Amino acid sequence: MKNIKISVRTLVEFLLRSGNIDNRIHHAPDTAMLEGGRIHRKIQKRMGAEYQAEVPLSFTYTSENYILTIDGRADGVMERKDKPLLIDEIKGTYRELKNIKEADQVHLAQARCYAAIITRQKDLEKVSVRITYCNIDSEEIKTFEEDFTREEICKWFDDLLGMYHRWAEYLATWDDIRMSSIHAMNFPFPYREGQKELAAGVYRTIYHGKKLFMEAPTGTGKTISTIFPAIKAIGEEKAERIFYLTAKTITRTVAEDTFEILRKEQGLKFKTVTLTAKDKICFLDKADCNPVACPYAEGHMDRINDCMYDLLMNSDSFDRDAIISYAEKHRVCPFELSLDMSLFADAVICDYNYVFDPFIYLKRFFAGGSTGDNIFLIDEAHNLLDRGRDMYSAELVLEMLLGFESIISSAHPRIAGIVRSLADEMEKLMGEEGEAEVLDDISPIMQRLNLLQSVISKWLEEHAEGMYRDDILDFYFEITRFSNIYELINDKYVIFAENDAENGFRIKLLCADPSDNLANCMERAKSTILFSATLLPIQYYKRLLGGKAEDYEIYAHSVFDSKRCGRLVASDVTSKYTRRGEDEYRRIATYIDAIVRARSGNYLIFFPSRAFMDEVGYIYEQEFYDESTTEILVQNESMSEDEREEFLGRFTAGNDIDLASVINMDIDIEPSKSVLGFCVMGGIFSEGIDLKNDSLIGVIIVGTGIPLVCNEREIIKDFFELNGEDGFDYAYRYPGMNKVLQAAGRVIRSEKDFGIVALLDERFLQKSYYELFPREWKGIIRTSTGRVKNDVNALWKRIDDCG
Repeated sequence: MKNIKISVRTLVEFLLRSGNIDNRIHHAPDTAMLEGGRIHRKIQKRMGAEYQAEVPLSFTYTSENYILTIDGRADGVMERKDKPLLIDEIKGTYRELKNIKEADQVHLAQARCYAAIITRQKDLEKVSVRITYCNIDSEEIKTFEEDFTREEICKWFDDLLGMYHRWAEYLATWDDIRMSSIHAMNFPFPYREGQKELAAGVYRTIYHGKKLFMEAPTGTGKTISTIFPAIKAIGEEKAERIFYLTAKTITRTVAEDTFEILRKEQGLKFKTVTLTAKDKICFLDKADCNPVACPYAEGHMDRINDCMYDLLMNSDSFDRDAIISYAEKHRVCPFELSLDMSLFADAVICDYNYVFDPFIYLKRFFAGGSTGDNIFLIDEAHNLLDRGRDMYSAELVLEMLLGFESIISSAHPRIAGIVRSLADEMEKLMGEEGEAEVLDDISPIMQRLNLLQSVISKWLEEHAEGMYRDDILDFYFEITRFSNIYELINDKYVIFAENDAENGFRIKLLCADPSDNLANCMERAKSTILFSATLLPIQYYKRLLGGKAEDYEIYAHSVFDSKRCGRLVASDVTSKYTRRGEDEYRRIATYIDAIVRARSGNYLIFFPSRAFMDEVGYIYEQEFYDESTTEILVQNESMSEDEREEFLGRFTAGNDIDLASVINMDIDIEPSKSVLGFCVMGGIFSEGIDLKNDSLIGVIIVGTGIPLVCNEREIIKDFFELNGEDGFDYAYRYPGMNKVLQAAGRVIRSEKDFGIVALLDERFLQKSYYELFPREWKGIIRTSTGRVKNDVNALWKRIDDCG
């Protein structure tokens, strides 16, 4: 029989929710939970010796297929003379108590569950339920109390259990189906060289509850090599759920396809959900989550459980299409539906945010620091470092404060006055334009910010509508983020003030080293597998992504024949600022011309910046470009999904030729035109795209990819210098090389691919750079403008001879 455990709070919140989604109703920040705990303890102490605080209660119900255990902790249980036993549920709130006319039905239901459990345990004839609301600021109290007979409270509770029966029955039945299918599942492909050992390493890591940092070059099959052993671990009861975490939408699709292959080819029974950002899945042009603006928000809570059950019974893949289809059928919010379906999914495919972001993470799984039998599979893990820094950093911008003050000054003078005093305090720290200063103490700013937060929170609680309410709410979220990040500050942070010509004056809480925060999040999983095609140097990523000395590392060998990719390094050009000028741009354009003339085909050319690309591109177009043989595509600054698809589509336009008929004709077929894609390194086309076969035969990389020198990067460099590391490596060289390796990885995507990679910067010949090259990069040719034509021809001959 299946053992099912659920908390009282989760049970009532799931079964008894009703009404609308309404973003006009303000919910107190997470700090209210901490303050609420303080209020709980204070009220509990006031109640005297007869009042038992935090009483654990549990009830077990046995059916034919499952054993359901419902547990929780009553805030208070009190014996009273000549009165029924009292069950007390305490709720801290920032709301004015005069505005609370009745107890919330879910709060009442929680207390009623405890009352029913204790009634049966103590064989009571009557019981009392009380909801105690306490204003967190004033500590004023308001109570609502009701009495029940034994028959009344037990019937109510039994009816609640009856409502949950279909869900419990599903969980009990599905678990057996899932486990049987996992045990029968085999690896769906012939193992590539080293792939079996890779999968075994993932399984061992999960078995031992560790982290694994895995450098897995393209072709090693890292998606199936991580998903398959993770599912097998679930089959051996080493874990319960997989979170497949990605930085980009395209890698989510690869994960979806992998689960689908296992379902279709191996009979796997495994439910997966894909979480899509609200703005991308919303039925409205712009998300506005209230019943006035959105018909799907109106009555959503009344329809959502039936919608979930319908989807649960009829599909194993809750991907975007399925979510949209069932949301339309039942008239519910698709985004909220996807979040709810995650509770019943065996694997959740989602962005990093849903696990790591302190403001977006899935509270239904991870609230209160709870840990579970989860496996985290983190794809393209090199992206997690900068994302981690961003998620755990925050800034306060003077221009935002002044703009907000001017908007609300006449309608809300009290709020505007506090904003003005906060701005005045910030201006005391303003330095000269372009300067940045590390700050030791910003407590005067935080005092005013906390006051502002409290005043706005109260106003929002009392005003579901009002003049400039949307502006006030947006502003409130901004300052709350800053305030909450401030609470996380430790020795991995730097606080600095910067007066920037473009963005004005700001104070930033910079998480220079996100390792502690990321490691804390990874405690929510039994095991975490971090993998990428570019995770070098692995110790750098292991340290900054929250690894411990005892965690594992794997460097997977590339399964591709290294002779099918020729590599060369230019010895006489660079993207250094001190060398930038027309002569250097012309030499680089000369290199590009020599490389693409050697063989017709498609090339991606990556530049360190848009300005650099424009300078070289202009010279190339004026002096070398032949429109009869070459087509140039340029990455625009902001491209829609359709524009990106159109850009990539030009590289695959010739791939519909019947290759069999070409082979039967004893002639060589080359593309009628070469396509050159001018792109920015680190941009949308430098990772996560697959241009296979002859869609791409070369990648040219201009520069070492190091980030632009700026105050923030210099502060990161100084931070690591002070901590005994090479600050330049950590702030510039390693992030730059990752972009280079990602861009270079576009050219060989399958066993049939061939091509060349040209690195146009003499700095790649320095030991500090070439030591970062992957071990499969063999036979690199050092070239120059005088020799490049001959060297490229030699590389192509070597490639042709091996293929």
